[in-house]
Amino acid sequence: MNLFDIANLKRKLSELEEQTSKENFWNDMQKSTKILSQIKSIKAKTSEYQKLETEISNLIELTELVELEEDEQMSKDIIKNTNKMKKDIEKFEITTFLSGKYDANNAIVTIHPGAGGTESQDWAEMLYRMYTRWANKNNYVVKELDYLEGEEAGLKSVTFEIQGENAYGYMKSEMGVHRLVRISPFDSGGRRHTSFASIEVLPEITDDIELDINPDDLRVDTYRASGAGGQHINKTSSAVRITHIPTNIVVACQTERSQIQNRETAMKMLKSKLLDLKEKEQKEKIEDLKGVQMDIAWGSQIRSYVFCPYTMVKDHRTNYEVGNVQAVMDGDIDEFMESYLKMKL
Repeated sequence: MNLFDIANLKRKLSELEEQTSKENFWNDMQKSTKILSQIKSIKAKTSEYQKLETEISNLIELTELVELEEDEQMSKDIIKNTNKMKKDIEKFEITTFLSGKYDANNAIVTIHPGAGGTESQDWAEMLYRMYTRWANKNNYVVKELDYLEGEEAGLKSVTFEIQGENAYGYMKSEMGVHRLVRISPFDSGGRRHTSFASIEVLPEITDDIELDINPDDLRVDTYRASGAGGQHINKTSSAVRITHIPTNIVVACQTERSQIQNRETAMKMLKSKLLDLKEKEQKEKIEDLKGVQMDIAWGSQIRSYVFCPYTMVKDHRTNYEVGNVQAVMDGDIDEFMESYLKMKL
């Protein structure tokens, strides 16, 4: 199967650019913005492809030269550049896997701790930090939407958006239950504890996707925000919680500066959840909205993070594992994501 059809991409690019030259192109701002975004994305892909093609051609020429006339330094450079080229090609290959309907969209991520109080709430906070680090390393923007602090440490829940091309395509691999094994810093006896947290990932649904929501089906509550955000945040009831009565789906946003902005963001979150539910409407339970997630407990985890008695992070779906657990907690999770994407191909 040809995952990257350069000729087809160039043809599509030509068609899109042709649309931009039409007189009425700017009449529909939503449509024109979407087309320009597609042009930018295709240009980036074709440019990277051509760059790799040129570099491969140069390496072949250098190799042929060394075969004719031996040069130790040039041979070392070829080996070094070949190894780099291999990594660049593998990275580029992964982007070709991201061809799902919403893969290019921003990702809306919610983290919920499992049972266990402070221990699991701290684990949820650690995962939030891990994804924030991963996003920053990959030049994504993290926008916190809703945050509920834990009683002693950690968090009771957090919803945030990762903004950037293919954010959902990558983050969908993280959906499920994550298990932690460590010596608890909250246990005076120094005993080993197991904690769980669940990750829910949805694509942000853009304005060009139509989804009718009956205003009569919504209950909108406003309240004073409780998270970080400056002194203004507790002075007015700017936080917004929206309940979709027919499905009992609840979304909330409290980090924008005004009630109007919080409501707009919450509606985007609701739209994403409803569309995902609609696409899975053959399922009987609303819990299916969370995809591979099951109970946040033993036997349902997609990945285990072991700090003690040894260090290891293992994905139970792909069997990919690494020993450097600290690097993973600092955001080095690309290999886990890529292994999952390859497996799903």
